[in-house]
Amino acid sequence: MTLDDLTAMMAADDNHRYEISPDGVLSTKPPPGYNHAIIATRLMVWLAQGGVPADHIAQAVGLRIPGRDGGVGGRIPDLIVWSRAQADGVWLPVADVLLVVEIVSPGSEGIDTVTKRSEYAAAGIGQYWVVDQDSAQTVTMNRLEDDQYVARATTPLAWLLNTSVDEHGLS
Repeated sequence: MTLDDLTAMMAADDNHRYEISPDGVLSTKPPPGYNHAIIATRLMVWLAQGGVPADHIAQAVGLRIPGRDGGVGGRIPDLIVWSRAQADGVWLPVADVLLVVEIVSPGSEGIDTVTKRSEYAAAGIGQYWVVDQDSAQTVTMNRLEDDQYVARATTPLAWLLNTSVDEHGLS
């Protein structure tokens, strides 16, 4: 299956989000719920108010994820921050990605916290944040060190939103 196949599947189905690992494993998820969308929106507003240009931030845009063995996968992080604006496309390269954020939904825990973590690290993405939909909306901020992510902080979303974007190397 190719990324073009995946794009065609998504165009024909408004009820699911499709992703494929660099190893060719297909995953299907329902669209995110209201709380998921509100978390993503709060983070986007915080980033924009913190000085990240609007054309450097996007929700639910596809990324081309290179595999260790030459394969190419397609992942759709919940939020992406780039170092510069990107050309339009369905599956964008990871070269300029500063941060990907995954908001964990019921049923996506394993893919969001294990599978994508290793794929994003292998792709060289500098920061990977995971937001749980618990009562605190806990954010685990991971930074790439060598070839793996190391948690640098775990905090409630409300605390994060009261910090400066600059403190996190995103401006």
